[in-house]
Order: sequence, then structure tokens, then C-alpha cells
Amino acid sequence: MSVADQLPSKKSPDAIVFDLGGVIVDWQPRYVYEQLFTDRAELDYFLKNVVNGPWMLLTDSGSHDWPTATAELCAKFPKYKSQIEAFRPRWMEMLRGEIHDSVELLKRLKLQGQRLLGLTNWASDTYDESLPRLPSLALFEGIVVSGQEKLRKPDPAIFRLVCQRYGIDAGNSIYIDDNQANVDAAARLGFDALFFSSPTLLAADLLQRGALRP
Repeated sequence: MSVADQLPSKKSPDAIVFDLGGVIVDWQPRYVYEQLFTDRAELDYFLKNVVNGPWMLLTDSGSHDWPTATAELCAKFPKYKSQIEAFRPRWMEMLRGEIHDSVELLKRLKLQGQRLLGLTNWASDTYDESLPRLPSLALFEGIVVSGQEKLRKPDPAIFRLVCQRYGIDAGNSIYIDDNQANVDAAARLGFDALFFSSPTLLAADLLQRGALRP
């Protein structure tokens, strides 16, 4: 008896919805700021308290343009003015490309007939600039980008938008993210929500659910 024969028979999900950054796309501000700070403790402080997730959500959600978001942060942290002002001009240096093993998993899922969708917190301009370096995004049937929609995770509205736009049922779909708050928000709406820690562990989770075949 094969491994596949031993797995329980399960209904295929309507779709598998992926976050992009940290799951499919290797993008980290640390790649640039390691060059601008010599003190590791100060670097960690800067990334945690200055150019952090809440600040990035201003542009990811489309509520602020880059000049406004930058000026506001510089006024709050004048000591780091030059480092803050480097963020947008050096954004593409923070993009290393794609996470190879995640892309290989995407290809397997696509070949096996799964519907693949993306849901990402990403500013619309930097998303468009990044596309030529991210060919795997063509594997997705569609991608909802927060900066284009003026909505952002973990707002339930953006999860509902994905469901409405692509005709999927959250209760029969899988959502994958490396941000626990987003995973929790998706779970509250009925998604089978998975926290991403590595492509290997994700493959095991999908195999267990019958969403991936050996």
C-alpha cells in the first residue's frame, strides 16, 4: 500500500491563499540596515521601534504616500532621519528574490490542480516595481494587494474581498501567513489558517489535509 493510499480521503479546498512576504518572497529591511548600523543592539531597536510593521502598514494600506510617511517618522525620530530617508530609495535592495523551496511547493500545488491565490500587505508602487523579479507570482490565479485596495490585513474586510472576488468559501479554503495576527484573523472568518515557519513544515501540513499529494 502506498503512502497516498494510507492518507484519509479529504475534499480538495476551494483555494489555497498565500501571504507573500516571508512566505514566497524574501524581503527584509535588515538586509539594508545591517549596512547602516554598526551596533547590533541599535539595529534591533531601530527595526523594532522605528521602521517597524505599524509604520510600514501606512504605505501598505495606501493611507500614506511615501513622502508623508517618511516625514512623519523623521519628525518622531529625528536621530534616525538619514536612515529613515534611506528606506524607500533602497527598498529594492531589501528584496532578495523568491524563497526557492516555497516556489517549488507552489509549482507542485499548481500541477496538482489547486487554485492558488495571494493576499499581501504591500504598497502598490513597490509591488509593481518588484514584479519583474518575482516570476513565480504568475502561478497565482489572482493576488489581492493591500495598497491597491486601500485595505490591509488583519482587517476582516480584505479577507472577505478575496472570497468575493474569486468566489471561494472561507470555510473550505486554506490561508497561509507568517504573521500570527493575520492567521488568527483568517481563522475567525472560517479559513483553515496555517502559520508559516518553513516550506518543509507547510508541505507536511498540506499533505496531512489532503491539499497536497505525495
